[in-house]
Amino acid sequence: MSLGGWLYGLASGGLGLGLPVLLSRRVRAGKEDPGRLNERRARGLPPRPEGKLTWLHGASVGESMVLLGVAEALLARTDISILMTSQTQTSVQMLATRLPEGVVHQMAPADTPAIARRFVRHWQPDLVVFAEGEIWPNLLREAGAAGAKLALVNARMTEKSRKGWARFPAFSREIFGRFDLLLAANEDTAEALAALSGKTVGQPGNLKTALPPPLAAPEELETLKSGFLAGRPCLLAASTHPGEEAVFLDAVAGLTPHPAIIIAPRHPERAASILTDLELRGLSVARRSAGDLPDAETDVLLADTIGEMGLWYRLADAIYLGGATAEGVGGHNPIEPLQLGKRIVTGPHGFNFTDVFAELEAARALTIVEGADALRTTLEAELSGQGPQPDAGKVKAYFDRSAAPMKETVARLLALLQSEAST
Repeated sequence: MSLGGWLYGLASGGLGLGLPVLLSRRVRAGKEDPGRLNERRARGLPPRPEGKLTWLHGASVGESMVLLGVAEALLARTDISILMTSQTQTSVQMLATRLPEGVVHQMAPADTPAIARRFVRHWQPDLVVFAEGEIWPNLLREAGAAGAKLALVNARMTEKSRKGWARFPAFSREIFGRFDLLLAANEDTAEALAALSGKTVGQPGNLKTALPPPLAAPEELETLKSGFLAGRPCLLAASTHPGEEAVFLDAVAGLTPHPAIIIAPRHPERAASILTDLELRGLSVARRSAGDLPDAETDVLLADTIGEMGLWYRLADAIYLGGATAEGVGGHNPIEPLQLGKRIVTGPHGFNFTDVFAELEAARALTIVEGADALRTTLEAELSGQGPQPDAGKVKAYFDRSAAPMKETVARLLALLQSEAST
């Protein structure tokens, strides 16, 4: 074991001693469900299904959406049981309505040595699949020691993350070298993982491009169109982070005709602070989570719920996609609104989607702007119909390629399952 691995084991063991206090604080902050704390401790778990079991783990909504696609594809091709784990309340709310029949969901166990050992001994996974940037050394160590095959799919690593891992080369080689399969979402991550692991890394592409667009109830659409929009143009600020709502609101202030505005923050628990800012600006607000019904006199619909992005995308005449104006986030995947025929306006800091943004900008399906003034000019052009028209051929070519990452990823995972069965 490397020095880094030994130190991590020591630190995470110490965390186990303070876990009750930490979980209590998270409950008070609304970040944990008090009824599911035993899942964090890997106690009182439901029975393990018979036969082969694949464990899919992702942190929050984005990773869980990717793994839902993986789960559905695996279930269509082989007879296995699937356990999914995630870490956030937003992911729990999303998964509650979308889990395929028979798939078990649990809150992710804390990565302490004792809890990891208890979790793996109970579930005895045959295949473990982590998504994107989820790396939990104790869980990986225990699962590998128990004979499970390990895969990291749709891996995405920022420059900061790569440099952080590179500071501990022995520990990095120990961790990433455990994986039997490493699949990266982009070339930069593939190169970084190859250097850190000493292994061959596949690059099928970003799995998020293979997911279907989010659904929306037709009756909800009609109700909001007639009551809230009432003939007004509609602007959506989607997946926003702190500071981005202010840039968006500065940009749309004074637009004529006055649009209906929807703000859908990336983390709905931020709704209270956003609401305060809206009220200070003198804007009338309907809060979706409170059941408020917006009408033609409502300035802003605060969409602080989970699982309704399909509704907001369909209502919007122009979309500002957050995550790339705030520094350090890296942008968000633009594929869902594009699938619904919507153009995207976003910020300049989308480093997690550099290749995707560049390709879509070349296809005139996405515009990158910096600052409220540039955003206002672009949104005005979008609403007036004077914005760029997407190149239909390039957009179609992009979507034609979008299914390939999922097909390759699932084929590689099935090969791992078959190799496990033969050993």
